[in-house]
Amino acid sequence: MTSTLPVLITQRLAAAGDPGTAADMQRYMKTRMPFLGVRAPIAQRIVRETVRELGTTRWEDFHSAAQELWESAGHREQWYAAQQLTGYRSCSGRLEFLDLYERMVLDGAWWDIVDNCHRRFGGLLREHPDHVDPLLRSWAIHPNHWKRRSAIIAQLGAKADTDVALLEAAILPNLVERDFFLRKAIGWALREYAKTDPEWVRTFVARHEPRLSGLSRREALKNLPVR
Repeated sequence: MTSTLPVLITQRLAAAGDPGTAADMQRYMKTRMPFLGVRAPIAQRIVRETVRELGTTRWEDFHSAAQELWESAGHREQWYAAQQLTGYRSCSGRLEFLDLYERMVLDGAWWDIVDNCHRRFGGLLREHPDHVDPLLRSWAIHPNHWKRRSAIIAQLGAKADTDVALLEAAILPNLVERDFFLRKAIGWALREYAKTDPEWVRTFVARHEPRLSGLSRREALKNLPVR
């Protein structure tokens, strides 16, 4: 069953592809990797229906299928499908997926793939803080800026469970970076946490104002009332 899942998903994605749409999608995403031309809702439905048809529920099967899809992918929709497979409940918080998520960040090396991993890292952080916390801190200063972005946005949506010490540790080494995706990530992470603790975010922005980029600052304070 495990080997059937990625094969069926690949076949069905290919059958649903449209060359004209594929060209538009690749142009929009600015990637070298081609698309089949399957819009996200359709691609996601294909994955869901195939999983349901085969009765797949075990995390081991999802892990194996996602890994096979990732490694054999010739089109970006296969990568998206691999990521979708890791989102099933039985996969949540499984440390066995960490190497695959890291590969997704390194191979994907673009915002569509990297940003889709943030919930996975967040789930691992909740279940395995002693392992994942130091990993994210090391990623925050890693030469690879996609790893840095992953460290910054790993706690998106954590709300009151946000570890602000870890959030600071991820942001502070990157305040002076000029990379757009890092500056955007900083603002995004702060903006999300502002929904839970606006005063903490205001204080953080004020304290680091001289080094905080205009983009990060605007994003961080975007939804907060002007004083």
